[in-house]
Amino acid sequence: MTLPSPLSYKDAGVDIDAGDALVERIKPLAKKTMREGVLAGIGGFGALFEVPKRYQEPVLVSGTDGVGTKLKLAFEWGMHDTVGIDLVAMSVNDVLVQGAEPLFFLDYFACGKLDVQTAAAVIGGIARGCELSGCALIGGETAEMPGMYPAGEYDLAGFCVGAVEKSKILNGAGIGVGDVVLGLASSGAHSNGFSLIRKCLERAGHERPARLDGKPFKQALMEPTRLYVKSVLAALALHPLKGLAHITGGGLLENLPRILPDGLAAHLVRGSWPQTELFAWLQATAGIDDIEMNRTFNNGIGMALVIDAAQAHNCALTLRAHGETVYEIGVIAARGAGPGVVVS
Repeated sequence: MTLPSPLSYKDAGVDIDAGDALVERIKPLAKKTMREGVLAGIGGFGALFEVPKRYQEPVLVSGTDGVGTKLKLAFEWGMHDTVGIDLVAMSVNDVLVQGAEPLFFLDYFACGKLDVQTAAAVIGGIARGCELSGCALIGGETAEMPGMYPAGEYDLAGFCVGAVEKSKILNGAGIGVGDVVLGLASSGAHSNGFSLIRKCLERAGHERPARLDGKPFKQALMEPTRLYVKSVLAALALHPLKGLAHITGGGLLENLPRILPDGLAAHLVRGSWPQTELFAWLQATAGIDDIEMNRTFNNGIGMALVIDAAQAHNCALTLRAHGETVYEIGVIAARGAGPGVVVS
């Protein structure tokens, strides 16, 4: 009886050499994100991080997310260098709204067959997002799984851990009638609403504008999620913010109520922030009303802050000094039988 020749990783369709080449590409990118607290990062079986000693009563805050169907456009258009920023932003912005400083990030990149150039572009975006938010990229996983994904496609997930002093956790409990809602401008659609955006692209066919908001059409749609970490941490250090809401899936209508105490509602003023060309095109193409625009998309506001009216002006000045575009978009009022957010 003749035994068959032994099988190897290569027979299974796994390219070990490509994986090794990718690791070498990742290491210098991750090195740029190193910060206090990192004890061991890329390369080990587990990453080690020590909570900075300046925290007296540190509470760890964690967040995990993906990029959603925005990846479908990245595959179709070959635009892989910014979805990694989206991945980081979705988690660090969520951690931030608890008042926490993002400390470290881990990613998961999965594909059927590893393409080093594509993977390096994606992970380069992840490293850039971490660098911009002062968050260390200390580990992750690149999984090559033949037969699991169509050629040229991949999946992304990420995980962030931050820390906040126990006495400074933001949970919206101090929000009251008369407080002001400040809105920070988004950079575009961020990473939500892309299932509808792809339907809009199908409906529009070739009748698409060449540019939106001064950018080529595809770039305007793929513009990565804005990272609010450094500007909001600066505001938190100087001003008594009462609540923060990251405006993701569900828009303003569903995310603002998550931080409001029972019996309160946010009354937003229609037109207090401008509608960009991108969102105007999406609304016209989808044929939806203002209510659905504020539920499906961030509609131009990526982060909302609640603060005492007497502090709002100075807080806005701090945020603008750190590069944010800030609008006073509404006030907190008593809630009757209506919804938690009213736009009028």
